[in-house]
Amino acid sequence: MQNTHAISAFLALGQESRLNIFRLIVQRGELGLTPGEIIEKLGIPNATLSFHLKELVLANLLLVERQSRNLIYRPNASLVQDLSAFLLDNCCGGKTCIPIKNLKKSKVT
Repeated sequence: MQNTHAISAFLALGQESRLNIFRLIVQRGELGLTPGEIIEKLGIPNATLSFHLKELVLANLLLVERQSRNLIYRPNASLVQDLSAFLLDNCCGGKTCIPIKNLKKSKVT
């Protein structure tokens, strides 16, 4: 992933309403959400929501599909995975970041 793509995504998520919208849509996964459902859950005015959704789509964080009269917004799962890999690339010098004692405890539970 190029730095410019990561920066675009992080800038889009650097605003509280957009981060809340994105997290809500990610929770819904492949089912996605309509703008009406997002408004119902977050109480964001329609014009404001439209602006934020546009920014998230432009950053390639969301995919949008028209189904009849509705727009369905879904997370761009491949970009989310790429962003995670980008952040963790070369993490901890190639070694596990979890201390060994914590790693052993997590295997028991």
